[in-house]
Amino acid sequence: MVTPHPDAPASTPAPAPAASAASAGTAAALRASVDAGLAPEAREWLDAALADAAAGTPGPSAGLLAWEAHFAAARRRCGAEAADAVRVLILHAARADEQVATRVYDRGDAAERRAVLRALPHLGLGPGAVPLVEDALRTNDTRLVAAALGPYAAAHLGAHAWRQAVLKCLFTGVPADEIAGLAERAAGDGELARMLADYARERTAAGRAVPADLDRILDLTRKEV
Repeated sequence: MVTPHPDAPASTPAPAPAASAASAGTAAALRASVDAGLAPEAREWLDAALADAAAGTPGPSAGLLAWEAHFAAARRRCGAEAADAVRVLILHAARADEQVATRVYDRGDAAERRAVLRALPHLGLGPGAVPLVEDALRTNDTRLVAAALGPYAAAHLGAHAWRQAVLKCLFTGVPADEIAGLAERAAGDGELARMLADYARERTAAGRAVPADLDRILDLTRKEV
């Protein structure tokens, strides 16, 4: 189970109107993209799943809402390629708060956890969901690591944890392009520059190649904020 972040509020406030509007617009664009690749029967299923999520329709068993069952069935009903995006849309329609996102993440398999991470920037959440990002960054699943470093982490992950995540991408082979907000957060970051230089020296001393992305990120740290 993911431990709540110490800075998380006891209850989750409603998203600010601007954040809600932005996430709704992004979700609408995502829905259009998903629909373009779905067969008619899959689009019909998604329509029903999103309606259940918006309405909070009870599920097949006590304590389970209908949308949670749909979330789990997304791959089977819409295909592997669309499953992540479909799950993001379901969480958005359900207006999942930090507590709900954490519950779904804790119960999910790797693919379901990845979808929760990708949904975070669409949900208008505060820093209370940071423990989900931190948990994913402790794994060796590069798909989870990449999903964790989206726009939500760019906005909310602490400086030390973010720098460690950048290094983890370098030594696990996650492309730097997967790190949202990299240029903005790396700019003028002398501590990140020091860590990168130390890592490069260690690799060179051990006779190992320095990851190609390292020089690119190091160049970003030299730019003015």
